[in-house]
Amino acid sequence: MLITLRPDADVVAVEAALKGLGLWTTRLRDADGAARGLRVEPHSAPAALATLRALPGVADVWRAPSPHPRVDAQAGAAVPLPGGAPLLVAGPCSVESPEQAHAAAALAAAAGATALRGGAFKPRTSPYAFDGHGRAALGWLRAAADAHDLAVVTEVLGEQHVDAVAAVADVLQVGSRNMQNFALLRAVGAAGKPVLLKRGMAATVEEWLLAGEHLLTAGAGTVVFCERGVRGFDPETRNLLDLGAVALLKHAYRQPVLVDPSHAAGRRDLVVPLAAAALAAGADGVIIEVHPDPGAARSDGPQALDAAALVALTATLEAHR
Repeated sequence: MLITLRPDADVVAVEAALKGLGLWTTRLRDADGAARGLRVEPHSAPAALATLRALPGVADVWRAPSPHPRVDAQAGAAVPLPGGAPLLVAGPCSVESPEQAHAAAALAAAAGATALRGGAFKPRTSPYAFDGHGRAALGWLRAAADAHDLAVVTEVLGEQHVDAVAAVADVLQVGSRNMQNFALLRAVGAAGKPVLLKRGMAATVEEWLLAGEHLLTAGAGTVVFCERGVRGFDPETRNLLDLGAVALLKHAYRQPVLVDPSHAAGRRDLVVPLAAAALAAGADGVIIEVHPDPGAARSDGPQALDAAALVALTATLEAHR
């Protein structure tokens, strides 16, 4: 945003007024060194154009059109899953067997979840790691969810899987590694279903919003933004949970937001406190990894909650209702 000043403007007074509104500014000077305008930095609070134009000394205000109008238009939308806030989506990292899926669904339902998560197709950093049972696991996931009256959230890994996943899932998930896979975004959006869009591990908020715009332009239903941690420099946690981005999307952009503290922390002991922090920041709910036997999990066992840990999570959710 650019603010132009009148020739007789008291620049210091204008800057003070803008600070009072929560705006960070940088002076724009002409060849003679005189301040003729102010650039409003992106990390400023929102302010109405009419309010800014009414300030003494302000000549005009210029704001670029939003690059994501469809995302803006869904402001105030609810997460398209059953149940009231805060929502709980829970389940295993990967669907390993029909028995494991049913056991995980039972744990999730007992904790108050209204949706079951679980990966049939798994993107793995190593080509030698377990990458899911594919289409067979989709059926196991749906059957387990139906047995416990749960919705299904599961990831689409490739364009060739969209139809199969869309036939089973209530919400299609686009994972962190695929956030800017634009061909996949178009294919997922064309399915016309709600999408859970995980933030890329090195993506800016603007890039994340624009990925959502790709989905909505292609025909997706509501896009739910999911913060799962970005890549940081400290190995004490698996990722860096960006609660500032959660607050920004919820309170400034008014978007539906879930948080995945399991992938953010990578540590079972930190999942519940980070879930509480996410809800305090404004998240509509959390998506948690749960496993009936974390020690035997074929992926992400150290961050999966067991039955005992779910008790603390349930108490945290109840405290925010």
